[in-house]
Amino acid sequence: MNKRLLYRDHLAQWLIYFAVLTVSLVFIWILSDLIRGGISHISWSFLTESPRDAGRSGGIGPILISTLWIFLVALLAALPLAWTTAILLAEFVSSSNRFGLAVSFSLQVLAGVPSIVFGLFGNAFFSIYLGMGFSILSGGLTLACMLLPILVSTAEAGLRAVPQSYRLSAAALGMSRTASLIHLLLPAAAPALAAGLLLGIGRAIAETAALIFTSGYVDRMPGSLLDSGRALALHIFDLSMNVPGGDQPAYASALVLVTLLLCINVLAMKLAYGLQRKRIMPA
Repeated sequence: MNKRLLYRDHLAQWLIYFAVLTVSLVFIWILSDLIRGGISHISWSFLTESPRDAGRSGGIGPILISTLWIFLVALLAALPLAWTTAILLAEFVSSSNRFGLAVSFSLQVLAGVPSIVFGLFGNAFFSIYLGMGFSILSGGLTLACMLLPILVSTAEAGLRAVPQSYRLSAAALGMSRTASLIHLLLPAAAPALAAGLLLGIGRAIAETAALIFTSGYVDRMPGSLLDSGRALALHIFDLSMNVPGGDQPAYASALVLVTLLLCINVLAMKLAYGLQRKRIMPA
């Protein structure tokens, strides 16, 4: 019996290693393919100049600026609302409360809505009804709606995973509920907040379908948030599908996108874990 259990343990361990290795190899394969196809096309001028000849020549400077603006608008609009909702659901509303159940169910349904539907909604509400037109602001607010289910669900799960002893200890020390939330619970849930933030960042920067109907297709430098701007993922799609001879700049743009995602992810992880150590760990 002991040998059989030991065999099962070793088998499970090797299956886990195999799964991790497979995921790592897929990522390395994709990254190496992007490097092989696009590294020769990347230069300072490619990162700063405007596209020319439908993107076959020139660079992606205005597209990078538009992407970053759309991304910042989405995060600034989604994060406060999402984390406040998560705090409400996890700390102030019982899990059996009808209101909490209704909100949780709504978030689950919202998470399964295709991005193209969000794009149609954003076009109808932000672009037409609110009069924003095809603009960076319209695209960013549409992405914020898409990010809400991810950010709320991960933040709520992280707060619920914090041991109840933390709350009891804070109450015994006379800390107010707000103080314990800011100085204890949120830092303890920092890994979950970072995980949700990373998922949100990936979806926001890599989104295409929703932005076609909201932020627009224009590849010039935006002058304000109400100007139209083409996102980098949408530019890659256009080069690879609609522009003959655009494969090399598409590979280079995709490599820039992946590099940007990696840098933002590393920065977000460092900030989250740094906050957790600063607030909880003894000096």
